[in-house]
Amino acid sequence: MHKIKMFPIFLLSIFFIGNLNAQDNDVVITIDTLSNDMYMLTGQGGNIGIYVGNDHVFMIDDQFEHLSNKIKTAIRSLTDKPIAFLFNTHFHGDHTGGNATINSTDIHVVAHDNVRKRLVQNQIKAVNEKKMTANVALKILPEVTFSDDITFYDRSETIMAFHVHNAHTDGDAMVYFLENNVLHMGDTYFAGRYPYIDLDSGGSVDGFIKAQKKALTVINEDTKIVPGHGRPSTKKELESSIAMLEEIKDIILKEIEAGRSLEDIQANTKLTEKYDTSHGANFIKPERMKEIFYTSLKTSD
Repeated sequence: MHKIKMFPIFLLSIFFIGNLNAQDNDVVITIDTLSNDMYMLTGQGGNIGIYVGNDHVFMIDDQFEHLSNKIKTAIRSLTDKPIAFLFNTHFHGDHTGGNATINSTDIHVVAHDNVRKRLVQNQIKAVNEKKMTANVALKILPEVTFSDDITFYDRSETIMAFHVHNAHTDGDAMVYFLENNVLHMGDTYFAGRYPYIDLDSGGSVDGFIKAQKKALTVINEDTKIVPGHGRPSTKKELESSIAMLEEIKDIILKEIEAGRSLEDIQANTKLTEKYDTSHGANFIKPERMKEIFYTSLKTSD
């Protein structure tokens, strides 16, 4: 077990199932500068947040194991300071897949309680099936967990992480950097695209919308938002996302109340045509999005 130090101040993701290793050479890690100390790394999987502190780096999510060397190289192009904390916004493999290769005796992996619980379940299964060793499984697991919120301090910077309930999963957390005014939302926000809500892992449409509304109470017009997927975003774009989700929710609820079946709703292309072109061309297509909304809202009746 790591000794906790103050910050001076296997699951393949459902998004990318396939022969990932064969695609390594095609993946380029790009860097967006968000503020003087904050960066967003994009490659394959969930967007990575990097805060370069006074003496150490605070990292948020780490994509896939096979990209770890490229990700480390990208971070070294920004700073030679070591990583002190690796924060997982939730348990999916495109956000935690690099835990074992990034983690070390000098790094503390932090996540919500439910992230560790779900990763433990996955790792036990993987070890029993001899798909990974016990040592690797342990390096994947968060060593520090929290139930509601946790705060880190790096001199003038305050880093606030807080849990949002039953949104994308049951273990989602957002991370807000007060001084830099940057919010990493993990997969509670898919910028410019329909979201994936993992209903089998505790996610829900209502919780997803509430999570985005909670983010609005933290940020202002100048905040830079790191979505789980998509380009860096703004408060105005997040407000548009909430309006879209609430409109689609109302549409699907009316169809359910009218006795329409899932098949009827999926076949009716007019229901969400307002957003299908702008938001339905990525991983979650309109038919899949309507299925997620239907299933979640039908269950909550």
